[in-house]
This record gives sequence, C-alpha cells and structure tokens, in this order.
Amino acid sequence: MAEPAAPPRPRRPSSPPGPAPSGPAPSRPASGYARTLTARAVLVTCAVAMVSVLVTALLAVPLAVRGAERRDQQALAAQARIAVEVLPVGPDRRWDAAGEGLVRQLAEQDVTVHLVRDGRVDRPGLPRQVVNRLAAGRDVSGRRLVDGRRSFVEGRALPGGHAVVLTRPTSPGVWRRVVGGLWLPLLAGLAAGVAAGLLLARRLARPIREAATAANRLRAGDRGVRLPVEPPDEVADLAYALNGLAAALATSEGRQREFLLSVSHELRTPLTAIRGYAEALSDGVIDPAGAPATGRTIRAEADHLDRLVRDLLALARLEAVDFPLEAVPVDLTRLVGDIGRNWADRYAAVGVPLRVEVPAREVPAYTDPGRIRQVVDGLLENALRVVPPGAPVVVAVRPAGPDPAGGGIVEVRDGGPGLTDDDLAVAFERGALHQRYRGVRKVGSGLGLALAAGLVRRLGGDLTAGHAPEGGAAFTVHLPAGR
Repeated sequence: MAEPAAPPRPRRPSSPPGPAPSGPAPSRPASGYARTLTARAVLVTCAVAMVSVLVTALLAVPLAVRGAERRDQQALAAQARIAVEVLPVGPDRRWDAAGEGLVRQLAEQDVTVHLVRDGRVDRPGLPRQVVNRLAAGRDVSGRRLVDGRRSFVEGRALPGGHAVVLTRPTSPGVWRRVVGGLWLPLLAGLAAGVAAGLLLARRLARPIREAATAANRLRAGDRGVRLPVEPPDEVADLAYALNGLAAALATSEGRQREFLLSVSHELRTPLTAIRGYAEALSDGVIDPAGAPATGRTIRAEADHLDRLVRDLLALARLEAVDFPLEAVPVDLTRLVGDIGRNWADRYAAVGVPLRVEVPAREVPAYTDPGRIRQVVDGLLENALRVVPPGAPVVVAVRPAGPDPAGGGIVEVRDGGPGLTDDDLAVAFERGALHQRYRGVRKVGSGLGLALAAGLVRRLGGDLTAGHAPEGGAAFTVHLPAGR
C-alpha cells in the first residue's frame, strides 16, 4: 500500500513504548514431590479422613460411654432384683449360706450391699435422701454420690421401711476403653485416605500430564498432536482447548508460509526487473538515447519495492505499543475531497472515471488524517489495479447516522470484478486474495488490505468489505467522532 502524498510531519507515539520481550522462554522451576498434585491430593484426603474420624469420635464417644453406663446400670438392677430375694432384711432374719455367697460374689464385682431396716442403713456412705426415699417405699435407680464417689445406685423398697441397696462406683475405664478403640478406625481412615488420594491424584493428574506432553510436542513443532476428549467436563474442555490451539497453530503457520511465498514472489518481480535493466546498462546493450526511459523504469520498480518494504514494516509494527498515531479532530469531507483531487489525473490517464461523493456539510471524526489517507490511498490503488477502463470508482463520505457524535463513514466502491462471499470472509487476511487470484487477474502483494484493516482498528474504527452497487467491491471505513 502506498504512503500518503501529504508532506511528512512529526508524530508522537499513542502510548509510551514498553520493553520488547526478548530472550529464551522461561525454564520450568524445579519442584519436589510435595509440590505435586498427587502429594497435595493425598494430604487433602488424609486430612479429610482424619477430620471425619475425629468428628465421628466427638459424636460417638459420649454415646458409646452412655450406652456402656446404661448396660452397667441395667446389670446392677438385675443384681438388685436377685438380692431382694436372697438377702435377709427383717430383724428376725439371719444370714444364710446363699446370702453370704451372694454378698461375696457382689463384692468381687465391686458392688456394695446396703441393707435398710426400719429406715436405718447398716453402713455409712449412702446419701440420706436415698435412705428416706426407700423408707417411704419408693425404689431408687440412677447415679449418686456414695461415700464421696460417683456410683450407680439400685435400691428396692420392701414393706415395713426395709430396703436392699446395691452401689457400684462408675469406672473411668469406660472412657479409656472407648477412646482407645478409636486408634484402629483412625489408622484405617488414614490408610483409606492415602489410598483414595493416590487413586484420585492419578486420575486427576493424568489428563494434565497428557496436556503438558502435548504442549511440549506443540512447542517442538509437532502440529499433528491431539488429545482424546473424555469426561469429566473439565478434562474435555482442556482437550478441546489444546486441540483447538494445535489446529489454530497449524492453520496460522500454513498461512504464514503462503504469505511468505507470496511476498517473496512480489519482491522478486521488481528485483528481477531492476537487475535486468542494470545488467543491460552495464553491458552497453541500451544506447544513450534509451537510458532515460530505462532509468524511469528502474525508478518505478524501486518505488514498487520500497512500497512493499514499507508495508511489511508497517504490518510488523502495527500491533506494537509504540506504533505512531496522532489522532485529532478531522473533517472527512475535506480530507476525501483532497484525496480525490490528488488521484483524479492518475485515474484519467488510464481511462477510469473517479467520482467523489461528499456532502455539503462537515463530517467530523476523531482520527489520524495521515493514516486515514494512507488507508484510502491504498484502497484507491487496489481499485485502479483491477478495474478495467470505463468502469467507475467512487470514493464517498457520509455521516454514520443522524447524530454527529456517531462518527463518519468513508467508502471506496468500484465497478471491477468484485469479490465473492468467500472472498469477503478472508479479504483482510494477509496474502489470502493474492493466493486465490495470482495468475487469474491482476492482484497486489496481499498486504494492503491487511494493513488498512489494522490501521483502522488501531484508530478505533472498523473496516468492512462488501458488494458495491457499481458491480464490484465496496470497502467501508467507519470512524469514531470523538475520544
């Protein structure tokens, strides 16, 4: 694409330049096993297992202790029922061998027998409230302080104010037995956590390892690598993303190769002409009378080569933060009128009518006039290349809408061969149209439209391609009206 014919003027960068990335890609930091997903999954599952066992213990131990104490209480109640039948209680009754044997047997089980006769207990330590309750003819069952120790108490009231009371101290060994029984489930839970963590980590890490392997193959240049798409959804999303990246890289590199082939062909054409004429001059084949014409031809080919090199440099710098842009308020009506007058003679020389359609009023936009002129110049040069003599070319300006704040629109339409719907989809890709129509009709290097689209995009606008009412192609530049 040709540079604008306007005189050069100083420019300032649109944003402060930043350091360009350079140097080798960062290397992978070394990490130990503790930093791996497997180790972390094992630690998490072990922690979950331990917390689960501890929470279960906090809930289960009191229940287990109460269950054990309830069983002890029930056993003591059964012994109390037997004692009522065997032991002598009334003042006229004597101990017999069965009673003495039962007392000894109960003593071996840490059970103490209290006999209440006429409201008086035969040994100290039994709470007075228990004695009074039994003397009143009411049974007692529960836990009380007996001789300063918390004990199970089972008392059975008999007629005449008599009673039989069995007491046994509550044992702290119940807590020790229950808590001691937690070690086995705790160890089993930890073992299950380690096993589950290893299985889970292997299952989770496998697609990640496969993705890392595929990424390394992509980095090494293998564009045919693909990952199997399998559940769960997150793994499938990762596979889709990596497969899409591989396909995009393959497509991008294919287009880059085609673009380089096209550019090399375009560079070779003027170089061949320049070399041929230079050899003819050095060999004396061209006489002095033909030297001026030869010089003009060499100059034209050198200008063509210079335009190609400048377009390549502009494309290379287009996405850089320091690409020079100077956006100011611009009247598109005046700007396009000047462009039309500059191109009128060149179009007239080849028999192509150039029509400029501008409104009677200003069409304001906020843009870089030099870059917009570069875009329109490039579009007009492309049209001049493909439009046959007699077919029209139109450059038009109009507001984007009734509101002046909507910006302005610049159109370049022609009556040339035009573009197909498939061409419109790739019109602004580097070298796409050149690759399609090389050898079929006159085409440029394939850089101009890509550069124009990039320039308009950097200016905050939009460049689209379509079909023109004149029968050829129409390129529409939409520019904003303000910052």
